[in-house]
Amino acid sequence: MTAGRVRAAAPTAPARRPVVRLSAALAVVPLLRLAVARYAVPPGVPDRVGCDGCGAPIGLDRPLPALGPAARCPSCRARIGATPMVVEVALVAAVATVAFTGGPAGVRVAVAWWLAWAVPLALVDAAVHRLPDRLTWPAAAGVWVLLGVAGLAGPGAAAWLRATAAGLALGAGFAATTLLLGRRGFGLGDAKLALGAGALLGWYGWPVLVAGLVLAVTLSAVAGLALLAARRVRWSSHLPFGPSLIVGTALTLVLTT
Repeated sequence: MTAGRVRAAAPTAPARRPVVRLSAALAVVPLLRLAVARYAVPPGVPDRVGCDGCGAPIGLDRPLPALGPAARCPSCRARIGATPMVVEVALVAAVATVAFTGGPAGVRVAVAWWLAWAVPLALVDAAVHRLPDRLTWPAAAGVWVLLGVAGLAGPGAAAWLRATAAGLALGAGFAATTLLLGRRGFGLGDAKLALGAGALLGWYGWPVLVAGLVLAVTLSAVAGLALLAARRVRWSSHLPFGPSLIVGTALTLVLTT
């Protein structure tokens, strides 16, 4: 009787693992919301350290309700940072991307690292059309180091060298459009974001890198057309490319690996 009960209860343990992992991921929501609130300011404006309405400070020492799902100032109840539940939904999508991305565990750690920075980057870029260096550089550097560790532990240096070359090529290509086309090209923030995205895609091969770039451009075009149809933007409007690059990279990793 006792052995039967133990055998019957055993299969429930693996079922709890996704719930535990998701709960652990959601624990970083205050940190991500703080990044969005702090850096979602126009270029040239100092980073936000408090509520725009009443000046109440925001920080991890008092995360609720400003850095929780409600995203409201504890004093005047004004909204702070990202829209309620947007960060949480984006984080769940990031966890799903890591879960469904193929490859060694070390590479998936690199994907998780990049997405942890990409979530606030996408929201900041969508809000104020900027990709802060304080988020793009750690994202790219961490991916480069983690992929190097994964290469040493698995397939060797060839995959890491290809990933490095892919990241540099994609970043340089984006930067070149800025120098040649100005505002009509990609921004330098996009070029820095592309360093990590290109490295992750390039790890799996050059065709995956091309597929990710094509998908990102397609998503950007579809979003632009949708906004035009809704009369939210004009033909001359400059749309942020960071969210499309992030979503395109994540979808490509899931669909091709």
